Amino acid sequence: MIKRSHQNMWKQLIKLSKDSEVGLQTQLRKSVANLILERSISPDMPLPSSRELAWILEISRSTVTLVYQRLVDEGFLVSRERQGYFVNPELVGANPANEPGGPEITPRGDWSNRLKHRITSQRNITKPLDWYRYPFPFIFGQIGADLVPIAEWRECWRHAQGARTITRSGYDLFDQDDKSLIEQLRVRVLPRRGIWCHPNNILISLGTQNALAMIAKLLIKPDNIVGMENPGYPDARNLFALETNNIKLLDVDSEGLIVDDQLNECDYLYITPSYQSPTTTTLSPDRRRRLLAKARAHNIVIIEDDYESEAAFGDEPIPSLKSADEHNSIIYCGSLSKSLSPGLRLGFLVADKELINEARALRRLSIRHPPPMIESTVAHFIELGHYDSHLNRLSKAYRERWTTMAEATDKYFPYTHRRTSFGGTSFWITAPEGLDAEQLAVKALEKGIIIEPGTVHFGEP
Repeated sequence: MIKRSHQNMWKQLIKLSKDSEVGLQTQLRKSVANLILERSISPDMPLPSSRELAWILEISRSTVTLVYQRLVDEGFLVSRERQGYFVNPELVGANPANEPGGPEITPRGDWSNRLKHRITSQRNITKPLDWYRYPFPFIFGQIGADLVPIAEWRECWRHAQGARTITRSGYDLFDQDDKSLIEQLRVRVLPRRGIWCHPNNILISLGTQNALAMIAKLLIKPDNIVGMENPGYPDARNLFALETNNIKLLDVDSEGLIVDDQLNECDYLYITPSYQSPTTTTLSPDRRRRLLAKARAHNIVIIEDDYESEAAFGDEPIPSLKSADEHNSIIYCGSLSKSLSPGLRLGFLVADKELINEARALRRLSIRHPPPMIESTVAHFIELGHYDSHLNRLSKAYRERWTTMAEATDKYFPYTHRRTSFGGTSFWITAPEGLDAEQLAVKALEKGIIIEPGTVHFGEP
């Protein structure tokens, strides 16, 4: 029988949960494989026999036997007759640098002088990675688990796994997208925003942020001036700052971006007109007209991030700026993952054919293309009408939640000021002078409440 010290060791190394949604076989295989990859098991140390490990972990012997055999098949273990199971020495290998007489380890590279950008020094949005475990996670840009259309998504995933479709989805599409998704965007999604275009004007991206990164790389030159709302979206500001130091911060009020002569010198203008990020203000019709006129007069290219337009709960959502683009000078960025599931990471660009062609070529160099299976599933989701019904459910839910939040803040925080909104997943509150929002967030987190300070959204701390 295995020694007690070894029993304790294996109990500490391998943790299984019979309450987990993952089966015991899968848990055990993953644990042993990780121990091997982490070099926690010496190649010359035999693993416990199937009988012994089953006894230690209080699971069936057949479970251990099946896992051991699978690990042998996968090359993690080798079986030696009359000796037992051992870590495959070819997998682990020897590290000559750690052996006596091995080659000298070269000095660490001077990466500080090699780095082109210090991206880690940028101010970014941060939130607990396990935010969903907190009892009161008031964070923006996320969809509640109760609103995720799981059944409909599974149905569409099965459609996408049809024999013909799954074969096509397994191919490298080089720089192409799923044609059915492009068509569904063109005839079902974009017309909701007042946009009618040719398939050659659409490119799928890995979320809006990926689209903005391509735009920045292709268009922004070091001497260009990029206008941005202040407060605004930090990640967009940081992306553009990688290409130019000329970021012009533009004020926002209760009608959205203030349209005046401060825009005249801009080469590009990034704007979130539907529901301004982060204040949720909708750009007024008068300012939309003035903005379009000024852009034409001063040759300003508008980068329209149609942020959370799919989360509208007003009676009559205002069309996108792109819908009034008579001179093909507006680049439109849309998202599918914001409403379905942020982790889906799927968005799209609508722009002039020449720009789309270049963006497609750039995308090919970096990621080739988004996963075809995901594109196909989303295409089915839209085609079968699930997308429309899902947006209707979201609209109702967001309206109810916004109303509840508004009533609560008016009652319990009468000294604060809130912005009226007609959509979106956030609630922008202005606190009294002297209140430190970041300190408040720290204190709230201790009580299981997540709130997000607005400081990071301002270009000037």
